[in-house]
Amino acid sequence: MKVLVIGETCIDKYIYGKAERLSPDAPVPVLIPEYETENEGMAANVARNLKSLGAQVDLISNISPLIKTRYVDDKTNHMFMRLDEGEFDVSRCNEICLLDWAQYDAIIISDYCKGFLTEEDITVICENHPKVFVDTKKIIGDYCKDALIIKINEQEWKNSKDYYEESIKSKLIITLGKNGCDYRGKNFSVKDVPVKDQTGAGDTFIAALCWSYITNKNMEVAIIFANECAGKVVTTRGVTSI
Repeated sequence: MKVLVIGETCIDKYIYGKAERLSPDAPVPVLIPEYETENEGMAANVARNLKSLGAQVDLISNISPLIKTRYVDDKTNHMFMRLDEGEFDVSRCNEICLLDWAQYDAIIISDYCKGFLTEEDITVICENHPKVFVDTKKIIGDYCKDALIIKINEQEWKNSKDYYEESIKSKLIITLGKNGCDYRGKNFSVKDVPVKDQTGAGDTFIAALCWSYITNKNMEVAIIFANECAGKVVTTRGVTSI
């Protein structure tokens, strides 16, 4: 199986420390850093999950990644803040017209709406391949009507529901966190697990969904598998893959 992932990447960095007192300057905790972890996130995390499942993956992304630094109390796992850098340094993708679409079994668009992909770009991708899985932070519209599937979370669905045609409804998978996800009027529940970090769960979901569908040719089976995989990664700290 060969999959193309296209979209923005970032570096997910976690700085863990101890917070045992408040600052005398302001009513905020003082965090003493003790150690840090980092890995590639966003579209790169989608690619990493696919590779873990055994797929061959090509990744097209921004050259200068964003850096998301999270400051976390090691004892309680409470996140005090997230610092984002490089958000305005993402340039637009210029490789779409050069792609050999036929070499891929599927394409995943991991669009975090930072400027790498436009609606027109997504339209071109969906028109040129029959198995495009779209995961976008943009308002859903007719630009992705030719996608095989469109994954959005509940808030993104609420923001988009007045902007797309009826025909797109059948393509939507609406993720609902602990309540699973909805697809074509059916709810797919998930097991109740101890959640430590939900960051990157959506990346795992779309990667597992794509891998299972291409393997089994059954969307409901793929959704169940994707739910299981996402349920595993949220039980660990940081951004992890399957």
